[in-house]
Amino acid sequence: MLLPDAETLCWAAVLAYFSILAILCVYGLHRYFLVLTYLRVRRQAPQPAGAFESLPRVTVQLPMFNERYVAERIIEQACRIDYPRDLLDIQVLDDSTDETRQLAQQAVERMRAAGHNVSYLHRSDRTGYKAGALAAGLQQAAGEFVVIFDADFVPPADILRRTIHYFSDQRVGMVQSRWDHLNRNASVLTNAQAILLDGHFMIEHTARNRSGRYMSFNGTAGVWRRSAIEDAGGWQHDTLTEDLDLSYRAQLRGWKFVFLPDLTSPAELPPEMNAFKAQQHRWTKGGAQTCVKLLPRVLASAADWRVKVEAVFHLTSGVVYVLMVLLSLLLGPALWAKLILSGPTSVWQWLFEAFLFVVGFGSAIAFYVYSQREQLKSWYDSIRFLPALMAVGIGIAFNNAIAALEGFFGGTGEFVRTPKFGDAAGKSGEWKRRAGAFRGKHGWQVWAELFMGVYLLAWVLPMFLHPKWVERISAALPFVAIFISGYFYIAWQTLATHWRAGRSASPAAG
Repeated sequence: MLLPDAETLCWAAVLAYFSILAILCVYGLHRYFLVLTYLRVRRQAPQPAGAFESLPRVTVQLPMFNERYVAERIIEQACRIDYPRDLLDIQVLDDSTDETRQLAQQAVERMRAAGHNVSYLHRSDRTGYKAGALAAGLQQAAGEFVVIFDADFVPPADILRRTIHYFSDQRVGMVQSRWDHLNRNASVLTNAQAILLDGHFMIEHTARNRSGRYMSFNGTAGVWRRSAIEDAGGWQHDTLTEDLDLSYRAQLRGWKFVFLPDLTSPAELPPEMNAFKAQQHRWTKGGAQTCVKLLPRVLASAADWRVKVEAVFHLTSGVVYVLMVLLSLLLGPALWAKLILSGPTSVWQWLFEAFLFVVGFGSAIAFYVYSQREQLKSWYDSIRFLPALMAVGIGIAFNNAIAALEGFFGGTGEFVRTPKFGDAAGKSGEWKRRAGAFRGKHGWQVWAELFMGVYLLAWVLPMFLHPKWVERISAALPFVAIFISGYFYIAWQTLATHWRAGRSASPAAG
């Protein structure tokens, strides 16, 4: 059996590398499309079709599970919503197994004594997780409309006054506010997360919603018409993203969604790595599960072709993480191939590579920079965390690639809650103490992430001994450095959190 020679292997590595990069470029072009669509529709702000003469009854649902640091705050904050008390019901949907039960019940009793219509519902099991809790609460809800807040949110008092009249249009099934961030500036990690979420809300949501494409309810900080939930088949728990699942089912039934980027609901960003990875894993896996469940139905529906194309990009986005891991594995061999293969680098080859880079990765830069520019109004503030964002985005790829594969090919899985730290989320020493023994179930994955960084470093370091490294690969080294630093950062922060948890005497974060 003849083994391929070195030149053949080099060309195979280059071909595989550019093939994956080309697929990533398709998703990159889609990001550019979203930015351009946003620029086209950003001034087309939705307006209520009319106003209710008599305000309808609304039920506020507060699902929670072991949220002892934020349970009382969200209950009290929900009671501050500016809406007639006789038309506002608040449900505390508590599946907790720790002291949150007592804290929540005490808060409910205080608010009831103050004249608020608050009820406490506790389930002895977590069947269906959050979706199950919302469905159970809906059976007892009196409201024609339902507003949902996760436990770490601080809803603005005027949220119902600013959303309810959109439902005067009988076709409107859901109104979503934009998430804001209570602890954006707590660390490099929280700043990176804030930028990731800002891009999703400012660019994606606005572009999709105002151009007539399907958007998603984000699980919290939104108001639903109860009949829309029921007409779409209710809350279902065969995916880990019950919000995305219900959103597509409702829009397939013809319900209209409204997104209000100027109405913000602040919430806590996970300040530590294991919590962030658990959240990202759940979102990515649930998105892939929803893709398997609903994309065939969307493509077979009578929806406009533009809706179908956008749904393909939206629901298959988890594939990008798998491609990023494969690209990481091929990056070193591809660079060595450039060093080894004979012949000078032509202008056309350089332009081709530059085009792929600008489309594949420049689109992400434009996407997130523009989302920050729209909010912060300063170019410096828009770009200063960009390297950290890119490193975190690449470093988290392995975690999310595993989640995507599980979602596409595995079962439903467990809904792993994101631990909340309350007022301590913006204070490093305090949230680390509160994190306690929340170590995350990283298992072998953290070692794989560490391996990815070492693997890339092992490919790159010997390249500096080659006489033509400056001429042929020096332009790619900053790009490679981001890959290496991203994997090392994610792995180090995961291990550091686990190490701190092992030393801590505090109880688990839940």
